[in-house]
Amino acid sequence: MPTPHPQSARYRLVAAELRSRVMSGAIPPGALLPSESTLMAEFSVARGTVREALALLRAEGLTVSEKGRGTYARPRMPVRRLGSDRYRAELEQVRRGELGTSFTADQRVEWSAYTLDREFREAPATEAVAELFGVDPGTMLLERRFVFRTHGMPQQMSTSYLLLEMVADTPVADPDNEPWPGGNTSQLHSLGYDITAVREQVRARMALADEVEQLGMPGGAPVLVITRQTYVEDRVVEVADITIPADRVSLDYRIDLT
Repeated sequence: MPTPHPQSARYRLVAAELRSRVMSGAIPPGALLPSESTLMAEFSVARGTVREALALLRAEGLTVSEKGRGTYARPRMPVRRLGSDRYRAELEQVRRGELGTSFTADQRVEWSAYTLDREFREAPATEAVAELFGVDPGTMLLERRFVFRTHGMPQQMSTSYLLLEMVADTPVADPDNEPWPGGNTSQLHSLGYDITAVREQVRARMALADEVEQLGMPGGAPVLVITRQTYVEDRVVEVADITIPADRVSLDYRIDLT
């Protein structure tokens, strides 16, 4: 059995100590870690060992390295509560004629602080999306790509699909009408469809390169992907994949069993 190289094994010890300092707050969010030379002297290791340790912390999403600045503890972003009641709240907003969406409710921000990057196109349903809708692959959809921002900062992104036969030549298909007060709930209501249920499936994965760029994330950080199906009775009328940096959200679901 091969014996680990002693210097290779030591980088994990260095990383463990630095990890402990970051997670305990001894190195607070946004603060620089000691320089490579300082760490070499403190742990009596070679520069390559220090760099391996720092690379491990970056891969874990605990630190960020910037040329000309150094390595610093990743700042902690405000965490939003993502609860199962948010769509009911959105429905109540629609009924009362209030400005807002489930996103602004989660973020607890005023409508004026909310902006939306959007890109619309008509596209045939892939096999995966068609299965979620319960339609044939190739069925034409309105594909809508969004980046959600509060105070100009990106918070989440999504790709939402609507059946083209339902929305073609309606205000819902016009990207200039976004952001739409009341979100999907209000849009579908304007077309005569009242939402009766929402199903969500949540999974975690590492962020893709375009997500890192568009959401202003550090490399090596995970995201939560929520696949949503919106129902009117037994019919799926909207499907969406919602991507949120995992460190910015807390899933909060209540299940009543009585």
